[in-house]
Amino acid sequence: MTGTSSRQTTDLPPAWEPATVEAELYQRWVDAGYFTADPTSDKPPFCIIIPPPNVTGRLHMGHALEHSLMDAITRRRRMQGYEVLWLPGMDHAGIATQNVVERELAGEGKSRHDLGREAFVDRVWQWKAESGGKILNQMRRMGDGVDWTRERFTMDEVLSRAVQTIFKRLFEDGLIYRAERIINWCPRCHTALSDIEVEHSDDEGELVSVRYGDRDHSIVVATTRAETMLGDTAVAVHPDDERYKHLVGTEVELPLTGRMIPVVADEHVDPEFGTGAVKVTPAHDPNDFEIGRRHHLPAITIMDERAVITAHGPFEGLDRFEARPAVVAALRAHGRIVAEKRPYVHSVGHCTRCGTVVEPRLSLQWFVKVEPLAKAAGDAVRDGRTTIYPQDLVKRYFDWVDNMHDWCISRQLWWGHRIPVWYGPNDKVVCVGPDEEPPEGDGWHQDPDVLDTWFSSALFPFSTLGWPEQTKDLERFYPNHLLVTGYDILFFWVARMMMFGLYAMDGAQPFDHVFLHGLVRDPTGKKMSKSRGNVIDPLDWLDRFGADATRFTLARGANPGSDMAISEEWAGGSRNFGNKLWNATRFALMNGATTAREVPARDTLTDADRWILDLTDAVVSEVDGLYEDYQFAKLCDALYHFTWGELCDWYLELAKVQIAEGGERADSTRAVLGHVFDVVLRLLHPLVPFVSERLWTTLTGEESLVVAAWPAASGHAADTEAARRVDGVQKLVTEIRRFRSDQGVKPGQRVPARLSGVDAAGLSALAPAVAALARLEAPGEAFTASASLEVALAGGSVVVELDLSGTVDIAAERKRLAKDLAAAEKELAGCDAKLGNPNFTDKAPAEVVAKITARREVAAAEIERITARLDAMPGS
Repeated sequence: MTGTSSRQTTDLPPAWEPATVEAELYQRWVDAGYFTADPTSDKPPFCIIIPPPNVTGRLHMGHALEHSLMDAITRRRRMQGYEVLWLPGMDHAGIATQNVVERELAGEGKSRHDLGREAFVDRVWQWKAESGGKILNQMRRMGDGVDWTRERFTMDEVLSRAVQTIFKRLFEDGLIYRAERIINWCPRCHTALSDIEVEHSDDEGELVSVRYGDRDHSIVVATTRAETMLGDTAVAVHPDDERYKHLVGTEVELPLTGRMIPVVADEHVDPEFGTGAVKVTPAHDPNDFEIGRRHHLPAITIMDERAVITAHGPFEGLDRFEARPAVVAALRAHGRIVAEKRPYVHSVGHCTRCGTVVEPRLSLQWFVKVEPLAKAAGDAVRDGRTTIYPQDLVKRYFDWVDNMHDWCISRQLWWGHRIPVWYGPNDKVVCVGPDEEPPEGDGWHQDPDVLDTWFSSALFPFSTLGWPEQTKDLERFYPNHLLVTGYDILFFWVARMMMFGLYAMDGAQPFDHVFLHGLVRDPTGKKMSKSRGNVIDPLDWLDRFGADATRFTLARGANPGSDMAISEEWAGGSRNFGNKLWNATRFALMNGATTAREVPARDTLTDADRWILDLTDAVVSEVDGLYEDYQFAKLCDALYHFTWGELCDWYLELAKVQIAEGGERADSTRAVLGHVFDVVLRLLHPLVPFVSERLWTTLTGEESLVVAAWPAASGHAADTEAARRVDGVQKLVTEIRRFRSDQGVKPGQRVPARLSGVDAAGLSALAPAVAALARLEAPGEAFTASASLEVALAGGSVVVELDLSGTVDIAAERKRLAKDLAAAEKELAGCDAKLGNPNFTDKAPAEVVAKITARREVAAAEIERITARLDAMPGS
C-alpha cells in the first residue's frame, strides 16, 4: 500500500444485520471444533460446568445473564491459550417434568396411574425426545461456546451410575438414613419439596387468639392455621417467663377435643412475641417438631397427603381450607376466641410448580446426614481451596453450611432416580450399587420414591466428567476452575456440590472459584414475574436487537453479587454501540487500515498515534485486571468508553487528517489504525462474539477470533507529553465546537478563524487537526474577527478569533435569543413569586418547594447564558 492509495473498498455491507449472520457464524464455530476440549492437550486446563437448566425450561433473563458471563470468561481463556471445557447439560427436573406429562395425559382423559409406572416413565422419555431441551437451541442463539460433544443429562446412563454409586457410599457410611421428619409437602403434587421449590409470598389470612384451659388455669395462644390445633400436643412458654411459671408442668384442656395437653418450658419460645405462649403441633410444624423431640411429645397427624382432615370428629373429611373457618366457628361458639385479626398479612409458602400452599407434614423420608459433609464444605472455603466472589457473600455461605439441617432427598414421584433400596422379609433393607443385582424372591420390593433433583445436580462437577470411572476428563478437568451462578442458589446448589464433591473426590474441592452474580430485575428494580406482567423475554431481545446487544446489555449491568435493573433503552444503546463499532471499522477499512504492516517505530509516529497506542495498552491492562475480579460492569464500561470515545470520536477523526497528508504518514496511520482495531476487536470478542468476528476476519484475513490470541500490552512506557498535547487538542476543539453552537453556526459549516498561542501551547504540529475537527478554515484577506474565545490549556492559552459574517443571520439569531430570554425571565419571576410567598413555602410539601427552587436555578442559569451570548454577538 502506498501513500497515494485511493479510498479502499470492503465487502462489509453498509449496516450490521445480526439476524443474517449469527446462525451461520455459530455453526461454523461448532463445525470447526473450536469448542471441543482435548484432555490430552498440553495447554493448561480451564473448566466450567454449566448450571444445568431444567429440561422443561425456556431461556429467561437469568439464564441469558449467566450464559453471557460464562461465555465471555471461557472465550477469553481460550484466547489466552487454555484448554477450555465449558460443559453443557440439562436437569431432569423431576416435579416440573412429571407435571408437564401429567397435564398431557389429563388432556387425553388419563392419569399416570392408568399407564402404570414403567409406561409413564417411557412416556416422559418420549416427551423429552420430542419436546424437551428447547433451551439448548436457545443457548446456541446466545452464542454459547459450549462443548456439545459432551452434553449431559442428569438421567443419562453415566450420571445415573454416579447417582447410584454415591448413594450406596453415603448409605454404607451412615450418612443416608430413613426417618420421620417434618418436610415441605405439596398436596397437589403429592410429594415432598426442597426449600428452593417453595416460594414464599405475603398473603392475607387471619390471626386467631384462642384460650386453652379455664379461668386461672388457662393460657392464650395465637395461630394463623386454626385447623392444626386438632393435632396440638402441648403449649410451650419460655422458662424465664414469670407469667407462666405456675403453669409449667401442669396440663390444660385442648378445646373441641377434651384432651389434656401439658404446658412445657422451652427456650425456643420468644416471650416478647404475641402472648409469649405457642401451641405445639409436632406433626405439622418444623419448629414444633423440634420442641416435641426435646420434650418427648407425641406427634399426631391430622391431615392426609391431600391436606384433608383425618382427625376423628366433626371436621373429618374437610379440606384444610374448609376446616379452618369451621374450627374457628366452633371455637367461637364455645367462647374460646379471645381475638380475631383480619386481614392478617403473613408469609406463606407455595409450591413453585403448581402454586399450591405448601403444608409442613410429618413424613417417613430419606435424609442425608449433613453435619460432617457441611463441615468439610465450610473448611474448604476457610482454608482457601475455594474462593467465593464477592467476598461479602462468604458470611452468608458460612451461615448456611455451619447451621445446615439434614437434607430430605426423597420425592414421591415416578420420574427421577429411583432410590436404590430394596425391602424384604423380616424388615431386611438392602442398598444396591450400580454393578450389583437387586435381591429377588417373594417379599422383596424397591422403595417407590425417587431422589430430589438437587441430589443428582449436586454431582454435576464430577459426574459429568465420567465419575466414578477414572476418565481422562476427570483427571484433566477436576477440580473445575470456576462456577458461575446466582447468589440465590448459594445454599441450594453450591453448598451441596461442595459437600458431595469433597466427599466423592477425597477432599478435592469441586471448583477453585465461585463467582456469584445478582438477579435480573425490571427497570424499576422489581423482581420479574408473570403475575406482575413485567417479564422481559430474552428471545424477544435476540430477535429485535441481536445476540451481541443482548449479551453486552446484561454484562454491562453485572456487578458481583448485586442485582441489576434492565430496560429496552439499555438494549437499544448496546445495539447502537455495535452499529458504531461496525461503521467505524468499516470506515477504517475503506481508508486502508491494515494489520499486514507492523506499527512503525514510536519515534516516527505522531502524537495522536502514540496517544491512541498508549490508551490501547492501558485498556488491555485494565480489562485484564477487571476480568480476574469478575467486574463485568466496569470492564464493559471501560471498553465502551474507549471504543466509542477515544477511538471512534477522536482518533478516527485525527487519522483522517493524517491519511489526507499522503505518503509515509498515511501508511503509518493505516498501520496504527489496523493495530488498534485488531486489539479492540479481540478485547470485545468474548462479550460481542458475532460482530467482532465478522469485522476482525475482514480486517485481518485470519481464521477466527475464537482461536486468536488474547492481546497483551506492548510494554512501552506511555508518552505523557503526547497525551498532554492531544488532551489540549480535545479541549480546544470541544470549546470551539461549543462556542460555534452557542453562536448558532451549523455543525458542518466551515468558519474562517485565526488561532494565536498555538505554538506556545505546543500544538503547532496538531494545528491542522484542530482546524479539521473544529470546522475552521484559514482567514482570507477580508477576514474580520466578529467573535473570539480564549481557551486555557496546560501549555498556555490559545485565542480563537472567528469571522461569523455570512455564517449567522445575526438579526434572526438575536430575535430568537430575545424570545428565549423573555421565556426564562417569566419562569424566574413565577418561581420568585411562589418562593417569596410564605403561604406557599410554609404549607407546600418539602418536595414541591424543592422542585420550584430547582426550576428557579435553571431559569437563572439560562438567563445568564443567553445574556452572555447576546453581549458577545456582533453589534452589541
